[in-house]
Amino acid sequence: MGYTAIHRHARISARKVRPLADLIRGKAVDDALAILRYQPQRGARMLEKLIKSALGNAEDLRAPNVGGLVVTDARVDGGPMFKRMRPRARGMAHVINRRTAHIQVTVE
Repeated sequence: MGYTAIHRHARISARKVRPLADLIRGKAVDDALAILRYQPQRGARMLEKLIKSALGNAEDLRAPNVGGLVVTDARVDGGPMFKRMRPRARGMAHVINRRTAHIQVTVE
């Protein structure tokens, strides 16, 4: 049985978090946290919090072996976009997409 934590509407582009999720997928929870601790990206902090939240969910649901959990699934999907307009020359406007992401981590 898997224990899941989800961060929806994270204010970061999914493209920036996906390489970090690829780093930790399939690793033991302790190893994944150690890997993310030394990554300088802002998305690494988000993934750290999510893994700790999934661990808390496992403890809350009385998982038999909390120390031996493995990150089985780390999924980063695109979320809704905030659309902003930027004025340009000659009265035109360009759309700026402020992207969000849905990040999901499952430990088993």
